[in-house]
Amino acid sequence: MSAVELNAEQLQMVEIIHNHARRFPCNETGDAQLLQTCYDYMDAFKRVMDSTSRIQMDDICQRYDGFYRFAKLMEMLARGIADGIVDVPKDH
Repeated sequence: MSAVELNAEQLQMVEIIHNHARRFPCNETGDAQLLQTCYDYMDAFKRVMDSTSRIQMDDICQRYDGFYRFAKLMEMLARGIADGIVDVPKDH
């Protein structure tokens, strides 16, 4: 397997996330809608992140703009939690 090849499971998860993110317009309203629906896709996203190299993730993000958009949203969310801007319920 070369550095940019994905196995069938990885590719399936990437495409599911990509297709979901592309359902929403690329504007502030669409980003809010995507954020409201991202929970069901977070496990698949983490599995892709944990099972791919940096080179593979870069390639995925170049080829799948919906996946890239989801990744950027997760990055912003994580940064907001770390900075204390986003509140996380105590039971999580």
